[in-house]
Amino acid sequence: MVAAAIRGRDGRVWTGIHLGAVVGRLSVCAEAVALGRAVLEGDGTIDTAVAVRHPKPDETDRELAVVAPCGACREMIVDYGPDARVILKGPQGLVKIPARALLPEPYRRGPGSPLLSRG
Repeated sequence: MVAAAIRGRDGRVWTGIHLGAVVGRLSVCAEAVALGRAVLEGDGTIDTAVAVRHPKPDETDRELAVVAPCGACREMIVDYGPDARVILKGPQGLVKIPARALLPEPYRRGPGSPLLSRG
């Protein structure tokens, strides 16, 4: 189980929870649910994002853990918050890093895009 929180630039916070599905590609990440709420209820900006994993009932380790966003959520966070920061677990505790640092070469559409001009 994963839950996420997104703080907009205006300081408001939206939360979301991972929506699992039998067909895996139909699942929706917690970050996307939280961002959907931010778009519907606020201005859709992202200042800071964090995701937290809760252990499954059969796991012996019961600690909550801050987890990194998946690749698709990294792209989405940068799309909606080019200057957004992501909270991650660092070697000595939690740290905030720029979301762009998680995407050395983010996907871009349009003329001049390095991904479209290759090949």
